[in-house]
Amino acid sequence: MLLATLLALAAAVLHAGWNLIAKRSIDPFLALWGQFVVAGAASAIVLTALGGLPATGWAWALLSGVIHVPYVLGLAWAYRHGDFSLAYPIARGGGALLATIGGLVLLDDDLHLLAIVAILVIVGGMTLLASGAPPGQVAMAVLVATTIGTYTVVDSHAARLYGGVSYVLGVFVMIGACVSVAGVLGGRFGDLRQLDRTVWSRTGLAGIMSVVTYGLVLVAVRHAPVGYVAALRESSVLLATVVGWRVLDERRGRVRTAAAGVIVTGLALLVIAG
Repeated sequence: MLLATLLALAAAVLHAGWNLIAKRSIDPFLALWGQFVVAGAASAIVLTALGGLPATGWAWALLSGVIHVPYVLGLAWAYRHGDFSLAYPIARGGGALLATIGGLVLLDDDLHLLAIVAILVIVGGMTLLASGAPPGQVAMAVLVATTIGTYTVVDSHAARLYGGVSYVLGVFVMIGACVSVAGVLGGRFGDLRQLDRTVWSRTGLAGIMSVVTYGLVLVAVRHAPVGYVAALRESSVLLATVVGWRVLDERRGRVRTAAAGVIVTGLALLVIAG
């Protein structure tokens, strides 16, 4: 159990960490694009060694990759124009919330009374977090949350059909490909090529971090219940809020930290509810 706890907390730190790298970059979109190119390349190597993915699995991975395009665009805008301590918690908390609703409607998941309480707690925390924030920043964070909820439902369904490890590696490959197409169509390929070695080293690190984050969770759930690991994993919401307050010197730090704590509590209840 101790090993699982450490791995889950490490995954939370890494997830908040690669998001912080994107936030602090001069151009968050280029940082995220480069990150997912590296993550996709690394995943392609591992997936080849594992034997690949069925053609129908690739179709679902492609759909997830397409959905990740507005996710990356929205997250880049949110990090460039808004606060880390606002965008990250709303995106993560809202994404989990919408994924739960999507699972109920589309995947025939059960919704128990505790899950309803958890949803109300999360909504309350997000409302507190959004109070006093610019409406545009809140709207973009909610948009990102919508994309997270959407691709989570898609990936949950496909992972049940094709197995978690191979499918998610395929998703990373498709994210890198789809975001690259979006970047090229948006006329940003030249900007990506002009990134210096220092920026590429940070971007590459973020890409490896994103893949390792998933790997740590997979190992952790072999040593502890999935719900326990998932609840610890969502502590990244609280961590990101504290970093935004104490490291990035963003305003309303105490209120946002308290709101993030409420969101994490709701997410933990959601996990416990199954």
